[in-house]
Amino acid sequence: MDLLIEQFTAYLKIEKNASPHTLEGYCHDLAEFARFLAAQMSVDMHQVDPGQADYLTVRRFLAELQQKGLNKATMARKLAALRSFYRYLSREELVPANPMLNISTPKLDKKLPQFLYYPEMEALLHAPDNSPAGQRDKALLETIYGGGLRVSELVGLNIRDIDFAIGYARVFGKGAKERIVPLGRPALQALQTYLSGGRLSLAAKFSGQEDGIFLNKYGTRLSDRSVRNIVDKYVAQVSVQRKISPHTLRHSFATHLLEGGADLRSVQELLGHVKMSTTQIYTHITKARMKNVYEKSHPRA
Repeated sequence: MDLLIEQFTAYLKIEKNASPHTLEGYCHDLAEFARFLAAQMSVDMHQVDPGQADYLTVRRFLAELQQKGLNKATMARKLAALRSFYRYLSREELVPANPMLNISTPKLDKKLPQFLYYPEMEALLHAPDNSPAGQRDKALLETIYGGGLRVSELVGLNIRDIDFAIGYARVFGKGAKERIVPLGRPALQALQTYLSGGRLSLAAKFSGQEDGIFLNKYGTRLSDRSVRNIVDKYVAQVSVQRKISPHTLRHSFATHLLEGGADLRSVQELLGHVKMSTTQIYTHITKARMKNVYEKSHPRA
């Protein structure tokens, strides 16, 4: 089983350009399934044969997850890992049958994404000071919000990816898909200030060559976790009383575009969504907000 998981993750990385987060998540979920199979078959982990699992085995696995109190989203993610794994094994003729063919994914409860109202967004963008780290943080916040970037896209940005003449950035999204996104004037100005000032100070602390735009205190590229810590710092500073993540800034980008009159297709392109249905969730946000405004403002609401 271990060897098959290793071969499968190599396939995901090389042929599917899967992100490190996806690989880590799939490995964790498949290892959990392997432990379950070992217990079911009364064998050691290295003796587990995934070909012996049928759809009833998978259903028992799901029942065990449910007993542990896992939510539907987590179970759906684990099912996605198993589907992809057995699809690969079937294609390579490493198992006699695919036990996932008769397994349905639990219907997920739709949750509206969190977003910041524009005054809250403005307060967050103006929170950093003018120190080297502050210049970096302002450029970072402006770039996420100005371009609607994912955290992985942000930390992957290199200096050569920004074209200041036309105001665009080249980013690599899920599956290493390249797209060009416009950046607003405030984001470009913040980036220019940081690149000509704060970044030089941070880069001086590292003896090697670092092409990444956003650097940590050691002069190397920021990690995803560091970006989350930076956002948490300024959220606390401006006293936003909600759970806010870097992805919330991306949600705010999309919501504010739609509220400003942008069409759904353009927002889909800007966000790099493959499916229109993924983008349509933001129309529910704007409708919910309109209803809230109506109920608070109309005398006969």
